[in-house]
Amino acid sequence: MASEKIIAKKAGLVDEIVDQFQKSSAVVFFEYDGLTVADMTELRKNLKENDATLKVYKNSLTKRALAKLNYDLEGELVGPKAVAFGSDPVLPIKLLADFRKKNDNLELKTGIVEGKVVGIDVLNELASIPSREGLITMFAGGLISYVKDFAICVDLHRQNLENK
Repeated sequence: MASEKIIAKKAGLVDEIVDQFQKSSAVVFFEYDGLTVADMTELRKNLKENDATLKVYKNSLTKRALAKLNYDLEGELVGPKAVAFGSDPVLPIKLLADFRKKNDNLELKTGIVEGKVVGIDVLNELASIPSREGLITMFAGGLISYVKDFAICVDLHRQNLENK
């Protein structure tokens, strides 16, 4: 039988995992088999710079934490998996997808986005959304065209009044 010390340590880890899940808007499970230590270090650094973290937990502990949170990902937690946690619901997914483009060994599996379990299709769709800055630029560009058209209209009206 396992000692009480080991059981307490595992319970503490499960509580840590539960806390990470509750604090995060996006949780992404991915396979990292074949990534080098340098690759994982680069990925951790990219995530950390963008207010996200990467953790590798034992699947049995992750399953216990997910059971506490009433998520059923039993079939997904087979083999070595890493987990990316982020406070932004899209950013960690985009970072992992971008990293995947230059490293084929990373494979997105499933995730939990704002409390809902999502599959690979949804993760890929979310990864294709432009960044916040890109969306703001697109919105501003759309608005500026109306302002430009209005300014041209007012100028034409002014010229029309001067010619009368």
